[in-house]
Amino acid sequence: MFFHQRRGFTLIEIMLVVVIIGILVAMIVPNISGRSEQTRKTAARTDIESNLSTALDLYHMDTGRYPTTEQGLSALLTLPTVSPVPAQWNGPYLKKKKIPKDPWGHDYIYVFPGAHNPDSYDLSSLGADGIESADDITNWGNESK
Repeated sequence: MFFHQRRGFTLIEIMLVVVIIGILVAMIVPNISGRSEQTRKTAARTDIESNLSTALDLYHMDTGRYPTTEQGLSALLTLPTVSPVPAQWNGPYLKKKKIPKDPWGHDYIYVFPGAHNPDSYDLSSLGADGIESADDITNWGNESK
């Protein structure tokens, strides 16, 4: 008996493998691409509700008030020079020596006193589109989106 030695794959075998890989990629890629946007929203929410919020609360504990809108978030890093200059400033209040940007590269928006939180401050990110819209992440009325 003679046995034929096979060296390599047939065209049909290669095409079958390519089709299977294509099907797997088509099923997996949409799931992964949706996760990156969800991760960015979570990071912005964490900055707003934890990191920046904690720093602002520490500033408030030391100085007796939140920074004004004019002083902005930079008051968490350097002693404000705009009135009212706090006497008991004990910063910097952020570990990293810079004001973080949101995950889309935009500045966080800080307003004191807040329109939505009149006894406190409003802190928000404009989200992926960079304009005020439904995808904004805020420290007021955050629903799971």
